[in-house]
Amino acid sequence: MTEHQNILAENGQRIKEELQEYFIHSSIECPYGLPFQAVYNQGLFDTMPDFIMDVYLASGYRRNGNVIYNMHCPDCQACVPIRIAPKEFKPNRNQKRVWKKNRDITVEIAPLACSTENLALLEKFLAARFPGRDSSPLDYYTGFFLNHITSTVEFRYRIGFKLLGVAIVDLSSTWLNVVFFYFNPEEEKRSPGTYNILHLIDFCMQKKIKYIYLGYWIKNVKAMSYKAQFKPHYIYCDNDWTLINR
Repeated sequence: MTEHQNILAENGQRIKEELQEYFIHSSIECPYGLPFQAVYNQGLFDTMPDFIMDVYLASGYRRNGNVIYNMHCPDCQACVPIRIAPKEFKPNRNQKRVWKKNRDITVEIAPLACSTENLALLEKFLAARFPGRDSSPLDYYTGFFLNHITSTVEFRYRIGFKLLGVAIVDLSSTWLNVVFFYFNPEEEKRSPGTYNILHLIDFCMQKKIKYIYLGYWIKNVKAMSYKAQFKPHYIYCDNDWTLINR
């Protein structure tokens, strides 16, 4: 184990035990459309230092607004946390094509912005991906994106002056956590989801960031399949990260 992993192993369990009193279980219909009841183990926080966020991410937890959670579904274990070590990543042929195809994209990193431009793009994305949704783009920003508890920024992808996509990410000196990515569905031929991760890998390589957390991967949910194409990657199961090389 590395020194970083040793520190997490020594202190992580103690930190989680001390903070577990702030967590409760909440049950809802599965948000991914699986025929099971979803049970969240979730805690509400005003803020969270990077080293504690590191502990939770490394233990398979996720962040939604100011809530830290993991899944405790009694009848299902389909939600599998997935992460990448940028320095280990080897692009496949298709990923190399996507990177080359999108050489005309420019990227800017900025604080989160509930701008007219962002809201308009998110509206197009939600209408294409989640028709009939209850939440508006403004709801996403005010209830989810802007309600953050750690250092959060957005990566804006542009073709000329036109906004192609926006990645909302939590960022520290050792980890990057992908919170949400939305894009213009008219540009789907560019594979913007794949390009976003490729760019984040490149960014993390330059900044020597150790891990990128991609959220949950569910084998039978087609919209998540692209995450597992980034190899090698690690999946979290049985309280440990397992390397997947092929």
